[in-house]
Amino acid sequence: MPDPVLSVKNLCVDYITGQGPVRAVDHVTLDVQPGEILGVAGESGSGKSTLAQAVLRILPPPAVISGGSVHFKGQDLLAMGEEALRAVRWRGISMVFQSAMDSLNPVLTVEEQLLDTMTAHGGLSPEVARTRAAELFDMVNIPVERLGSHPHQLSGGMRQRVGIALALALEPSLVILDEPTTALDVMVEAEILTEIKELQQRLGFAVIFITHDLARMLQFSDRVAVFYAARLAEVGDAARLQSAPGHPYTRGLLGSFPSLHPGSEEPKSIPGSPPSLRTPPGGCRFHPRCPVAEPRCQTETPPAVSISSRHVAVCHLATPRAS
Repeated sequence: MPDPVLSVKNLCVDYITGQGPVRAVDHVTLDVQPGEILGVAGESGSGKSTLAQAVLRILPPPAVISGGSVHFKGQDLLAMGEEALRAVRWRGISMVFQSAMDSLNPVLTVEEQLLDTMTAHGGLSPEVARTRAAELFDMVNIPVERLGSHPHQLSGGMRQRVGIALALALEPSLVILDEPTTALDVMVEAEILTEIKELQQRLGFAVIFITHDLARMLQFSDRVAVFYAARLAEVGDAARLQSAPGHPYTRGLLGSFPSLHPGSEEPKSIPGSPPSLRTPPGGCRFHPRCPVAEPRCQTETPPAVSISSRHVAVCHLATPRAS
């Protein structure tokens, strides 16, 4: 395997409250290989977006990184000063946020925002940046004449495409997509994800795709990481994880989506609710909702079991099998 473009080791993120710290990312270890699409799935509040913000060090107060390491192409991102980080953001790692309307400046045209990003982070001259902005709009299928528009003058799908254009402006090695299509209808969502995958295959950048929609992620990703209550539950190739998930939580997520195949079982929701991160259960955090939990699941933290060379499940009941 080549060296990973991003390596996260035992990362911990806490939210500091008056009642004490609340751990939102709990000893997470993940690698992203060059050119791959890594999906990150899980219910709301499981730590997915907090992980992405920690990687870029854009966590809002009162969140703090309380442990672990994050390396991008061998560089220690957590040890960097602000100037060094500025050189990595957008040029090395970029991000498409959940709502483009919230991340775009409403009083500037989208062209002005593209130019600001390219001149501040890439050192491009205004003339070169304008030419690049037109190329980016063509790349994401927006008419070039819309460069002069303000965000509110664009549809939701166009605004998300502007966010993608911003993320690709300086040809980064890694693009983080934080639920980029949540507010869009199904047809526009499918179009945008198809365009992103075509661009990724053409330009070769790696992707972290964050979503709560496991079915959509399995279609889009090469490899998938499943989060539950601030911890990783399972990581594996998308096809293997879909056909033979190793964690009961992953099986529950897969079973909660309807199938188009005749004779398939009716979808079933996972009983109960995710635990409070202020007072998480002991042992395996999924055990109060798990249909196959054993007594040890209530008290013993489960091990990370290597089911195969690229498939790990954090579960007492997971067993290795032939690749």
